[in-house]
Amino acid sequence: MPRRASGAAPAPAPARNGEISYWMSDLGPVPVGEPLAVDAEADVVIVGAGYTGLWTAYYLAERDPSLSIVVLEQHRVGYGASGRNGGWLTNTITGGHDGYAAKHGVEAVRAFQTELNATVDEVLAVCAREGIDAEATKGGSLLVARNEAQRRRVAKYVDHAEKWPEEGVVELSAAESRARVNVAETRGGLWQPHCARIHPAKLALGLADAVRRRGVRIYENTRVTDIEQGVARTEHGVVRARHVLRATEGFTTRLPGRKRDWLPLNSSMIITEPLTDDMWAEIGWQGFETLEDLSHVYAYAQRTPDGRIAIGGRGTPYHWASRFDTDGLTDEATWSSLSALVREWFPVIGDVGIAHTWSGVLGVPRNWRATVQYDAETGLGAAGGYVGTGVTATNLAGRTLADLVTGADTPITRLPWVGQRTRRWEPEPLRWVATRVIYGAYRWADRSEFRGLTHTSRVARIADVISGR
Repeated sequence: MPRRASGAAPAPAPARNGEISYWMSDLGPVPVGEPLAVDAEADVVIVGAGYTGLWTAYYLAERDPSLSIVVLEQHRVGYGASGRNGGWLTNTITGGHDGYAAKHGVEAVRAFQTELNATVDEVLAVCAREGIDAEATKGGSLLVARNEAQRRRVAKYVDHAEKWPEEGVVELSAAESRARVNVAETRGGLWQPHCARIHPAKLALGLADAVRRRGVRIYENTRVTDIEQGVARTEHGVVRARHVLRATEGFTTRLPGRKRDWLPLNSSMIITEPLTDDMWAEIGWQGFETLEDLSHVYAYAQRTPDGRIAIGGRGTPYHWASRFDTDGLTDEATWSSLSALVREWFPVIGDVGIAHTWSGVLGVPRNWRATVQYDAETGLGAAGGYVGTGVTATNLAGRTLADLVTGADTPITRLPWVGQRTRRWEPEPLRWVATRVIYGAYRWADRSEFRGLTHTSRVARIADVISGR
């Protein structure tokens, strides 16, 4: 965790705060599509124009070009997590391997992991085929240990990697890790090859253009107020369809009756001004690996092609009654903490300014596992709950929904996340209290470990159990 020296000056305020995200503002002025004007009919209506909804539309149009497909978006394409995330196109199984294996067996999870590995390359292949410049570089993902307790946790990851070799994780010495990215105080690391850094908003809007070219109708500024069998109701009218698919991720709690389905967990980011060539010579990072540390309240980062560092973390993770700021405004404590952290990791950057800070919400199921659901009888389907690791998983979810809607029985429709159910989150005040206590415990554990605790804090282990992770 960032530790400001006593008497140190506070971090200067970022040049921009909120405004959706740096990624969206980096695109410049982008026209927003027309809203739904009158009632409409379609074969398929998809609620949400983020990655899940757009990938689903893309593969449905590819599987059956005769389908009439409508996508409804309450704001604009990429407004949610798809336009705000850390830009990690990675192979993570949300919720981990062991829980799935206990219920579905080891081979099913191996197939799941292998498919997610391939999905990273599938996204890159679609970008190449469709002319989407997502600024992608496949440099793998680096996980660093920065104190003794974290270094000891590396052994747990190595044991896990031996059990699940499909994930591709290899251990690095401190020197090997620093040779990739020179993070201060590095004591060891792990690296896996199935990850690419991307520009999230360029992927989202490029994908929207691709589905429009296939005849998909996208209506923006069209808030869906209710979803029922055969119909999506909006403030402007209704769309009737045989298949109604929900792809609303962290915004799911705003639909009637769904406030406790998923927890809208807040994640925040900052991005620096461009660093100098001398700074990059010290830091390295020539492979454009995505970067993370082994803290309990972990941080995630990437290097951009124009020489900036984008870094994110939890900040204020949850607000009372599942409320959140939709435009990404970020409080001073959060951006100041992230600013201190990036300078702690990379002291050489000195007083380089922060260009932008923003926040967004991600959907967290009670069991921390993403899911794809479809009922052939009602035509209702949904996908999400990616817990912040959805840039890759959304593509697999979209392909899976496309197969389910068109009635195809394929290997991906039999993966263990399909049809998975989880119980709902507890009512307030339990959600708010538990979230504050859990993340407070993780922060306490991180501080203890940086102050000299040489093993994983028992407080963090208890928090893991309580949270259901």
